[in-house]
Amino acid sequence: MNHWLVKSEPFKYSWTKFLKDGNAVWDGVRNYQARNNLKAMKTGDLVLFYHSNEGMEVVGVAKVVKEFYQDPTTDNPNWVVVELAPVETLQKPVSLTEIKSHPQLKEIALVRQGRLSVMPLRDFEFDIILTLSRL
Repeated sequence: MNHWLVKSEPFKYSWTKFLKDGNAVWDGVRNYQARNNLKAMKTGDLVLFYHSNEGMEVVGVAKVVKEFYQDPTTDNPNWVVVELAPVETLQKPVSLTEIKSHPQLKEIALVRQGRLSVMPLRDFEFDIILTLSRL
């Protein structure tokens, strides 16, 4: 199983809305690296849900429930989506400041490539963020 992080601005699509919906088509990705990350996602992979711009914190865990297919919001076959479902709300959101200050998370893609909306996480990075959410 692989681990990922997806970013969403809460005013566009929040964790609360995601919970209410029960699942989501992760569409609108228009960056080739992020698109390639969507293509690499497999059913059952776990995904951290990060509120960007507002809040700037990891707020929940989701899972991939359907692997990539053509993005229905465009006719361009280069763009794909996956489907995600919520798994759990974190006990305590983990802020970008906490992530940046943790010595083992210095190389996390969220810090190195701040504008990337879909990114892989190493297993230990995923685990550390979950641990921080329980402190």
